[in-house]
Amino acid sequence: MDDQYLSIPEVAVLLGTTERFPRRLVSERRIRFVKVGRHVRIPKSAVIAFIESHTVEPVQPRRRARRAA
Repeated sequence: MDDQYLSIPEVAVLLGTTERFPRRLVSERRIRFVKVGRHVRIPKSAVIAFIESHTVEPVQPRRRARRAA
C-alpha cells in the first residue's frame, strides 16, 4: 500500500484545473476514489491512470503524392 492519497485541492493542482473538475470526476464516478468519513481521497495512481487514458498521441502527417504536371 505505497499509494499516496490526495485531496481534491491536491488533485486539482496536479491536473492544473480548478477544484470543480476533480469533484465532477468523483461525482460522475469517472475516477477511482476513497471515502474517509465525509472526506474524499483520490489515489495518485488513479490520477496518473486517468491522465494516461485520456492522452492523445500525435498523428504522423502523411506525405502527399505529387501530381504529374
